[in-house]
Amino acid sequence: MGVENTKGRTPLYRDWTLLQMAALVLALDQLTKFVVRQTLEWHYSWPYHGFFRFTHVQNTGSAFGLFQGHNLPLLFVSLVGVVVLAYIYRSQDQPSLLMRVSIALMLGGAVGNLLDRILQGHVTDFIDIGPWPVFNLADSAIVVGLIVMAWLLVMRQNDAGEIVATDVADPVRYSACPLCEGPMIGLPNGARCADCGVRERIVIRQNQDSPD
Repeated sequence: MGVENTKGRTPLYRDWTLLQMAALVLALDQLTKFVVRQTLEWHYSWPYHGFFRFTHVQNTGSAFGLFQGHNLPLLFVSLVGVVVLAYIYRSQDQPSLLMRVSIALMLGGAVGNLLDRILQGHVTDFIDIGPWPVFNLADSAIVVGLIVMAWLLVMRQNDAGEIVATDVADPVRYSACPLCEGPMIGLPNGARCADCGVRERIVIRQNQDSPD
């Protein structure tokens, strides 16, 4: 039974790049909500008409106005979401840059809405686009983070190609990622892109010109 190798792995609370990105998302979310609460009365819109408006809404449901009146259960769900994000980060041997960005977006957004539920008893929404339900920057960050993570997980299921070594003794040189041109990290059975996470296989072939 194998033992998980955690040597060299940076814990989430020491990944300063990820935490700074999450803090930036959180700061922008809280700043915009504060400005809306101070300058726009509840249920009022600016401008009054138009496809894109700022509308002050107090949301006691989840993102985009779903499950209204369930602030307490959704507060618990938000806490669970933060724990799940920490687990996803820990499950990665070497989280790629895009994976860290997706986690940072979702973490900053989740904490932003969580603070609203604790301090305000509701989430402040204000971005009003056409017929779409009113939302905020935290909701946007969570959705974008989910899309990026889903894309990364799908790409990891597909091999990008093969790196062929003409001789077992020859070192294999990893080129740039064929998908995003990011740096490749050598693995025992291939390589993985440090940015998008796509993998390549190594196919070892004996040099046909080598003596028997």
